[in-house]
Amino acid sequence: MTAILALGDIPAVLADDMMIEDFKKQPETRWRFFADTVMGGVSSGRVRFVTEKGQTHALMTGRVSTENKGGFIQMQMDLPAPPPEGTVGLRLIVRGNDQRYFVHLRTKGTVLPWQYYQAGFDVTHDWNEIRLPFDAFVASGALLREVPRANSLLSVGVVAFGRDHDAEISVREVGFY
Repeated sequence: MTAILALGDIPAVLADDMMIEDFKKQPETRWRFFADTVMGGVSSGRVRFVTEKGQTHALMTGRVSTENKGGFIQMQMDLPAPPPEGTVGLRLIVRGNDQRYFVHLRTKGTVLPWQYYQAGFDVTHDWNEIRLPFDAFVASGALLREVPRANSLLSVGVVAFGRDHDAEISVREVGFY
């Protein structure tokens, strides 16, 4: 699946959009970084919160390695509450190193550590808005629902995943639409 991508200047949040993170006030209290080392992998990296031209964003960098059955680095945030009724997707404002990244959603139904819903998107060196409809997310296993339910969402993760590469992705906003 390909995300909907709006190029050029990024407009203010639309009336029907719900912002959940703009990285302005102590984002380090909400976001955590982890890598495949939690399961024996050897990927490494970090997340920093950077202010540039008066705007703060998260910058995740690292080296993803598929050695030792690994292959990911991730920054993740627990949601304070599920999105409102009628929410159909996730919205990000991102830039990076011209590579493919992923969003992992966890829900009340993803009880095992390796369960999630995944959707991919591509980044460029310019800030762009990415819209990922929930029906673009693929379940990580057969025991999960086909499409995640908005009212069941627990966390959002931005992930460098699945192949050996250097990761560099910046996230300026996270929200729902």
